[in-house]
Amino acid sequence: MKVMKEKITFRNRDVKRVLIGVPENHKHLRIIIESKDKLFVFHEATIANILRGFIFIKTHPKIEAIEMKIQEVKERKEGFAEYQLIETNKKKEDIIKEISELI
Repeated sequence: MKVMKEKITFRNRDVKRVLIGVPENHKHLRIIIESKDKLFVFHEATIANILRGFIFIKTHPKIEAIEMKIQEVKERKEGFAEYQLIETNKKKEDIIKEISELI
């Protein structure tokens, strides 16, 4: 039996404010999204991975959907996080079907 996860839809009107910057004694950005009753804190690598996927889809003439899954990347460029969201080979139709079912 599949366990249903809590679904949170996040729209512009749900965002009270956003803070973006490098905290004291840190090297990488943090993105803090404040809603009416919660704070969401994202690491730079997480946002960078999501943006990479977003920009890829928005700017590619054919690609309409991708799935990204967490992977440990042993050999990587300097400064990159050990864990990255990496594109899978999941078919576009399967991704779109899953998105449609989840929303």
